[in-house]
Parts: sequence; C-alpha cells; structure tokens
Amino acid sequence: MDTRRHTRITPEWHTWIGDALAAGSAPAELLTTMRENDFDEAAARTAIADALFGGPATRAAPAWHTPGSRLAEGHVLRTSDRDVRVLLRIARPTIAVLDGVLDDAECEGMIEQARSRLARSAVVSPESGANTVMGIRTSEGAFFQRGENPLVLRIDRRAAEIMRLPHEHGEGLQVMRYGVGGEYVPHFDYFPPDQKGSEPHLAQGGQRVSTLIMYLADVEAGGETIFPRIDFSYVPRKGQALYFEYTDADGSLDVLSLHGGAPVTQGEKWIVTKWMRQRSFVG
Repeated sequence: MDTRRHTRITPEWHTWIGDALAAGSAPAELLTTMRENDFDEAAARTAIADALFGGPATRAAPAWHTPGSRLAEGHVLRTSDRDVRVLLRIARPTIAVLDGVLDDAECEGMIEQARSRLARSAVVSPESGANTVMGIRTSEGAFFQRGENPLVLRIDRRAAEIMRLPHEHGEGLQVMRYGVGGEYVPHFDYFPPDQKGSEPHLAQGGQRVSTLIMYLADVEAGGETIFPRIDFSYVPRKGQALYFEYTDADGSLDVLSLHGGAPVTQGEKWIVTKWMRQRSFVG
C-alpha cells in the first residue's frame, strides 16, 4: 500500500481553498477534505494559512533584517526569582525552548484560577478588529489583567524579565484549554498592517513583537506547537515555555513566524500566553 502524501499544492487546490473560505467554510473542514485527498497535513495547513493570512502563496513577503534576538545570550536566563535554562535556539524565526519557567504549583494554580472563567476562544477579525469566534481556533480561554493577584503578578514579572521588555509593554495573561480535537490553525501573532481590523490594536501599544507560550500540563498525544514554514514542532511539557519573535527594530515582520497548535488527540492541552508590544499597553 502506498502511504505517501501529496506535498505540492497545485494552483487548482489553491483556488479551491480560497473559494471555500470565501463561501464560509471553516478551515478545519478544508483540512479534513485535504487529508481525505491524501495531502500532507503540514503542506495543507500552510496552504490554508497562506489563504487566510497572506504569505508566499498570496503576496510578497516583507523585508526581514534578521536582527539579534532580544533574548539574553547564554544557556541560563536569570530572573529576579529563578534561573531558566535554554534548551534550544533557532535563529530564524527567532525561537527558544525554555525549561523551568513555571513550577508545578504555579501551573496548577493558573489552571484552577482559569476554570471558572473559560469561554470559547476568539480571534481578531481582519475586517473589524473585534474579537470573533472562528473555526480556526477551537479552544476555551480565560483572560487575566496584569498583576490582578499575586500569582498572576509573579508570572507577569518573570515573563517580562525573560522577554527583556518593560512589564508595562505586556498584554494580560491568557490561559487556554484545548480538549480532544482542539487546535489552532497556523496564524501570525502580529497584527497584519494591511488589514483594517489591525488599526485599533496597533493604536494600543503598537505592534506585538514577541510571544511566550508557557505550558501548564503535559499532553498525552497531539497538541504540538508547530511552525510549518520551517518544519519545526514542539511537544508540550509542563513548566516549559516556547519563546519567539516576529518584529524587528524597524517594524519589519517575519512571515516565517507562522505557527499553530496541532489537534489534541488524547488528554487536554493547557497553556498560558504572554504577548509583548512595542510600547506601553493599556487594554
């Protein structure tokens, strides 16, 4: 039996993807159809994300100057209350896997605080900028104001020290839970400057520049954080974090930072995310 999958997305399939999205089909439905037609999952996800958010298949990529990372050099990042070990670094896009960012009590505390607040996660509408529930993100989320209680304040401050930007540049923490089948189709964390819906967000602290995803639990199967344009996949591990950047000092945006959350196939996935802005953020 030939188990090989198609890795090349033909022009006809790109057209089909665009037409299906325009007709209101959910990205998850498109991915299912492409799997059934023997397409490689990573190639299919990238093609769908390109149609949704723009990329090599739909527009020319902006310039990227490959600046030095904001993350400190060395194997250990020292914060005011703990040392964090760097397990892996990638130059472009700027990515680092970090160990010991959260301890067990902090992970369990954030999950417990989030449970009563969970609501269906939304994404930013490209047209209006409003938070909108869409099929590309199938999770539940809970938001926390910066420093709203001692645990949140401690994690906020540690994240800011790791990311080497002022605490005031950070958005509030967001906890997300993905059950079986839950996923986040590849997307960008930055606000695309050519979309009208980005305008109100860019006015509040400027562009996002970096992300810290902190993992609150191990996942039994699936749930990897994927970067399809560089074929990189990270398996969630409790207490670790994935750091990445996508905006340089001149405001150029790195399209290689396209990333997503693969479907959870067993168990649950819990994460808490910190985004940093160019300027002080008031949300």
